[in-house]
Amino acid sequence: MATVRHLAGLGPREATSTTYVQALTWLEQRFRAAGYQTRRQALRVPAGVSWGVPVRAGTTWNLIATKPGFKTAAPHRIVGAHLDTVPQAPGAEDNASGISVLLGTAQLPQRLPTVFVAFGAEEPRGDGDNRHHYGSRAYVASLPTAQRNALRGMVSLDRVGVGTVVPICSAQANDLTLRNELRAVAARAGVQSRACVNRSSDHWSFVRSGLPGVRLGSTPYAEYHSARDLPRVVSPAQLGRMGRVVGAWLAS
Repeated sequence: MATVRHLAGLGPREATSTTYVQALTWLEQRFRAAGYQTRRQALRVPAGVSWGVPVRAGTTWNLIATKPGFKTAAPHRIVGAHLDTVPQAPGAEDNASGISVLLGTAQLPQRLPTVFVAFGAEEPRGDGDNRHHYGSRAYVASLPTAQRNALRGMVSLDRVGVGTVVPICSAQANDLTLRNELRAVAARAGVQSRACVNRSSDHWSFVRSGLPGVRLGSTPYAEYHSARDLPRVVSPAQLGRMGRVVGAWLAS
């Protein structure tokens, strides 16, 4: 919750804003303090309209955190969450909640090496897939063949602090392997989950490129994409459920 309060307290974090850079710098410092090496991946995004508000063209960044000695061609996992918000929202649930679980689970044991990524410009700048998920699409496009072949699964943490059940969403109805794996992990961790199909997060950038990905989160809430998306919306208990599921998956 301290992460949620800090990020939401900065105000809206639109991907090309100075506030986004402040959030990125703060998160980078937290990952480095936890023993990670970090790299910023710059990308250009176009002007457009984000949830009814005009946004300018500019540069944004993904933040990529790995432990020293990470080898891209060795089997590994990816956990990601978007750091940006729509221009009118402080984004406590969407998506400071996801970033809080990203940062928290990065400090848990991992059976396979794990890449933790805070994505920029997930929020739409227009209609359709190609005006959405800019940071994760750029990240996937940059992956060398050896790293693509070594990826064992990607989890996107997006709106993970509302509700009492953990949504585990595949991007396609027939894409069940990783979703079932996460649901089995949740059951072993004593966390109730539900299956869903959802493409509205960064896992879709991986799946549409032929890589395994799922989304955790997506419970509807009244404050979505509004100035009322404040820390009081986020349930500490639900963050705990999400963290237990991801932590159990990373340890399995």
